[in-house]
Order: sequence, then C-alpha cells, then structure tokens
Amino acid sequence: MREATKIIRSTLTRTAPGEPLHPGPVFAAPYHAPGDPSAIPYTYARSHNPTWTHLEKSLAQIESGEGYRATALVFASGMAACTAVFGAILRPGDIAVLPANAYYAARVLAQEYFAQMGIRLRLTPTANNAQLQHLEGAKLLWIETPSNPTMDVCDIALLSEAAHRAGAIVAVDNTTPTALGQSPLALGADLSVASDTKSMTGHSDILLGHVAVRDLELRQKIDQWRTLTGGILGPMEAWLALRSIATLPLRLERSCLNAQSIAEFLATRPEVETVLYPGLPTHPGHAIAKKQMRYYGPVLSFILRDKAAAETFLAQSKLLTDATSFGGITSTAERRARWGGDQIAEGFIRLSAGCEAIEDLLEDIAQALDATR
Repeated sequence: MREATKIIRSTLTRTAPGEPLHPGPVFAAPYHAPGDPSAIPYTYARSHNPTWTHLEKSLAQIESGEGYRATALVFASGMAACTAVFGAILRPGDIAVLPANAYYAARVLAQEYFAQMGIRLRLTPTANNAQLQHLEGAKLLWIETPSNPTMDVCDIALLSEAAHRAGAIVAVDNTTPTALGQSPLALGADLSVASDTKSMTGHSDILLGHVAVRDLELRQKIDQWRTLTGGILGPMEAWLALRSIATLPLRLERSCLNAQSIAEFLATRPEVETVLYPGLPTHPGHAIAKKQMRYYGPVLSFILRDKAAAETFLAQSKLLTDATSFGGITSTAERRARWGGDQIAEGFIRLSAGCEAIEDLLEDIAQALDATR
C-alpha cells in the first residue's frame, strides 16, 4: 500500500458495525482503575489518553519504514518535544553537538538552560556536514536539515553513522519536511522530532509536537520525562491533529510544488539577491537533499537588498500573510531578522508556500517585488 493511502486511512477506527469512522476526543483526568494499575491501559491523563493513542499510532505509521516499526509520543508543542529529548538523554558533564544555525528557540533552550546545568555544548554549522568534526565524546548529536531559516542541508545517514561510531545518540529536528517528506529513522537517526504545529497538521490552529523512536528503552525515557514534567497535549488538540493528518499527503504535495515554483521564479528576479531552497539545483546541498528527501519542503528563504525593501514587499503582497511559523495551507512570509538571534541579513524573508493557486501566488509576488524598486 502506498504512503498516501496509508496516511489517509490511518485515522480510521477499527472496522466494526456501529463504530464511527473516526474516533472522538476523550475528555478525562482519572479513569476507573481498580486493582493492579499496570494491567489497566488508562489510569490518569498525565500519563496517557485514548485520543493520544490514536494520534500516536498514526504518527508512528508515518515514521515507520521498511524493516522497522517506530513508536511516537505526542507533546504540547514542538519545543516540549525538544525539551524532552534534551532532558531525557543529557546529564551534567555530557556533550551535545548542535547546529549553530538550528531553530533559534532550541539553541536558547540549550544555551541558557541546559548548559547552565552542566551540559557542554558544541555549536557548529549545518552545511558541509561540519558536525562530523565535533563528535568525539558526544552523548547527543542534534541535526536540523533543512535548517530554519537558512535552509542549509546535511547528510543524515553519514552523520548518524559517524555519531554512532562515537557512541552518540542522534536526534533530527524534522519539522520543515515532516516525516512524509523525509524519514530520519530510515536514514539511521535514533529520534525524529517535530513541531506538528507546522505542516503535519497544517491549519495553523493548534500547538503540538512529537518524538518518534525505534528503540523501546529510549522511548521509555522520553515517556517518563513527559509524565513527570507534564508537557502533555490536550485531548481536543490531539483530536484536531488526528483530523488534520489525513490530508497531509494532499497539502504537502501542493505546498511543496508551489514552493519549488516560487523559488524558481524568485531566482529570475533582479530584486532578489539570493534564493535559499534545497529544491534548486544551484543550492549547495541540493545533491544531498535529492538523495534523502521525498519533498523539498514548503519553506524557502530569499534576500532583498535591505530592511526597507523587505518590509515594502510584505506590505504590498495581498496573498502572503505576514506572520511567523510555517507549513499552513495559507501562504505566509516574514522578515525574519525582526526577531533577532539568527545571523541573517536585514532583508532576509522566510516564505512558507501554502496551497493557493500558483498562478495567483506568482502574480502577487511579482507585483510586490515591483514595488521594491
């Protein structure tokens, strides 16, 4: 059975007369739990919930591949999922290798919290597989490819193999492509981490994240962290996510096709100094991306001459909603440097292609660029 068919049907209930096609949310804090609690599937909502179970099974199916079965754990946000990986794996004195251009909030978390608790950090670029030079003695290798927002690419299989030889656990922030667009576990990573607020659910209306693993002992550590820290997803959010995942193959294919067309168009425009998108043959990481990605993702970045040009572009656009985050069915864009924290130009724009008609998007982008002259 093909991937799209499996994903679309993964949200259905068991086939039984009288059962609804899709499960509803289960709202409960305690459950009836007489006797031995280890024999009861649900006891208390900070540990487990039937709606999570449905969602986690769907996510695990997407994360699984030929010859292995993944399991997934859902969290209240992508950052809660990141925190769970750091917290469950790292102890004072351990070394973590992180991309210097990883998602800004993940870097702040590592530098201002975990490093203050005795974790030793090594920050190195994503491009050119630079992390290979910093793995000796590491406990955790954190990879993000394509990186957000600079769209740098590294080789997950190559880095995972080297990290395992060095005795490190490998986690991949797979938010931008989603598990449908790129399969870190199949490429050798131990953990696949994502903010499912983005493309996985795609409607810009819920916060959630997940961690997928192959190793059951590692899963238990992540699960225990979630239960003890309480970074849990509400049943309504889990149900909304489950409802949304079924359309992932349709949404992702359309938004990635739109992103490719937009990147190719921007590359022809004199107002644009640089286009950063792994789907372009001119991208330095294109060969690696072509090897390890099914889709190049809905996100691209480009640079206009300065802050004023970028703000004029955003103000003049009628179809690019000026907002942070990405991966929704609506196209969005923002001048990313306004947040600080990333080493990027003032005219740097991160654009997330939605599912609108590409003809309309290109026409709108063209007129907005015209206004920057």
